Amino acid sequence: MPLLAPIRRIRWTAWAVISVAFLCVALAGGPGVSRVGAEPPLRMGPYVVDSAQVLDRGQLDRVLGAVAELYADHQVRLWVVYVRDFNGLSPEEWADRTATMSGFGGRDVLLAVATQDRGYSFHGELPSGVSDSELDRVLTHDVEPALRDNRWADAGVAMADGLDSAARGGGVSGRAVLIVAVVIVLVAGGLVLYSRKRRGDRRRAELAAARQVDPDNSAALAALSLEALQDRSQEVLVEIDNAVRTSAEELELATGEFGATAVTPFSTALTNAKAAAAKAFSIRQQLDDAIPETPDQQRTMLVDLIGTVGRADRELDAQVAEFDAMRDLLIDAPSRLDGLTRDLVELTGRVPDSEAELTRLTDASPGSVLAPVRDNVTMARERIAFAEQNIDAGRDALTQPVGKQGGAVAAIRSAESAIGQARTLLDAVDNAATNIQQATDGLPAVLDELRADIATAKTLAGYGGTDLQAAITVAETALTSATTISTSDPLDAFHNAVAADDTLDLANAAATDRKLAAEDLRRRLDRALTDARAQIGAASDYITTRRGGVDAPARTRLSEAQRNLDAAQQLSATAPAQALTSAQSAAELGARALREAQASVQAWENSRPPSGTGQAGAVLGGILIDGLLRGARPRSGGGYTPGSYGGSSGSRRISRGGRF
Repeated sequence: MPLLAPIRRIRWTAWAVISVAFLCVALAGGPGVSRVGAEPPLRMGPYVVDSAQVLDRGQLDRVLGAVAELYADHQVRLWVVYVRDFNGLSPEEWADRTATMSGFGGRDVLLAVATQDRGYSFHGELPSGVSDSELDRVLTHDVEPALRDNRWADAGVAMADGLDSAARGGGVSGRAVLIVAVVIVLVAGGLVLYSRKRRGDRRRAELAAARQVDPDNSAALAALSLEALQDRSQEVLVEIDNAVRTSAEELELATGEFGATAVTPFSTALTNAKAAAAKAFSIRQQLDDAIPETPDQQRTMLVDLIGTVGRADRELDAQVAEFDAMRDLLIDAPSRLDGLTRDLVELTGRVPDSEAELTRLTDASPGSVLAPVRDNVTMARERIAFAEQNIDAGRDALTQPVGKQGGAVAAIRSAESAIGQARTLLDAVDNAATNIQQATDGLPAVLDELRADIATAKTLAGYGGTDLQAAITVAETALTSATTISTSDPLDAFHNAVAADDTLDLANAAATDRKLAAEDLRRRLDRALTDARAQIGAASDYITTRRGGVDAPARTRLSEAQRNLDAAQQLSATAPAQALTSAQSAAELGARALREAQASVQAWENSRPPSGTGQAGAVLGGILIDGLLRGARPRSGGGYTPGSYGGSSGSRRISRGGRF
């Protein structure tokens, strides 16, 4: 607590005191506050007295509000007085006299502040629940800093709020609690709104993704969240129901206009869609009823629902183009009939020329060549007559009232089909001469190519098997036949030769692939055999010249390598793939034998004492046998005997354990 400035004693004359008092009363801003100059201890009237005139109206209201809140919360009356000085008294004495004069009781406390003398005093009994330490904290941390900064109103408010907070036991004033509560509510509300927005955004994004999934892709649908499946199922139910209702209305109109037969495909699709929609709604009802399903059951049912609706929707969509075409055909029927009439006139004009061409071909070519087109002109006349009948029927249908003109659609379609066939029949006659000439001109080259391919196939006989042999037989038969009938029936000869050559080409390609594979296998086998021989030779030479220091493992690997090499050589002609495997194993074993032999020799050399004689090398090479190591009787000149023909006991070959 800062030191209090010396209290100046100022003596006022009686008339001055009375004049100032009346002036302060006249200037007072309200009935709860008195403004007077510095004065001796006084009897408090209002709860806040500003004799020093340091507060404006707003500040006075703040202090009064804090005082009133303290009383409302704890029934503690806080009195606050601001004077210029304490009239020569100590702060404690001035406050004590003022309290006595004011008749304060156990629930009254006083905060007296001398603004010019820079002193203050808090007087009264501590309210219930407020400790000395808490009071010290309020004064030291809240009130005194405000006074030092001349924030007079803040000091009064801090005194009231501090007592309020301490009395509550939470260290927070009622106003602060209210502010915190408001802030918490606002923050919580904001979090709720933010959470809802994020959840809504996520849900909309998942639904958008669900719309992109193919309804037939059950796996992709099952991967969606249950919430997305629920939302999508609701959407597709509405969509299919609307589609069925709209399609039924359109189909009813079309049936009345075109007849039941013309709309049969559309009726079938609609019936299937209605059945699918009924099934989907049944699934939805099961999900919505009072019997709960597990999440897995819900997912399975929703995937089934969406898939069922999707397939029905696609079936309806598949008929849209044809349905629209039927409706559009009627709308455009007059112009379509006019166009068909023009086509009919054009085809009728072509008939005499085509008939003359057919006669010419009949005279110039064998009957077998013209068999495919012999009746074309006659059939074309029949199609033309049929088309003419339907054109007339279509025009008659258009004279009927609206809603009864559907017959025009069937008539137009029949006429279009008949005219198309008539044109094709006449084109075949007109093109026959060209086709015959092209076959005649191209046949020699085709036959030459067939002969060359047959020759090639025979060189691949060893790789083609029965398929190639059958293709060769067919090709030779086709070649003989085509050569025979090349003049009488060039079209048939050309066709048979080309077909046989195509089949032979496929067989040759397969045989060529097998030949290349066999040649590649042979090259790989040759390389593997060369490698195996090299590895085995190197290992064998190493062991032979250092056999005195080589243990059994290396010798075992070498023996097995040689066995695999022998097998590979035996199988190379009859089973090259198996031979390749044996050769590769032989090379690997040979390399291992060399590595193990080198390790064994190194171990042998490390175990021998240094020797400057040539006997150590002779022992290592197996020329001399270390008899002492074998338990044999030493020779008079040393422990070694020369190796000789015979078994291990005769030659005293070394045999001991070693590294691996």
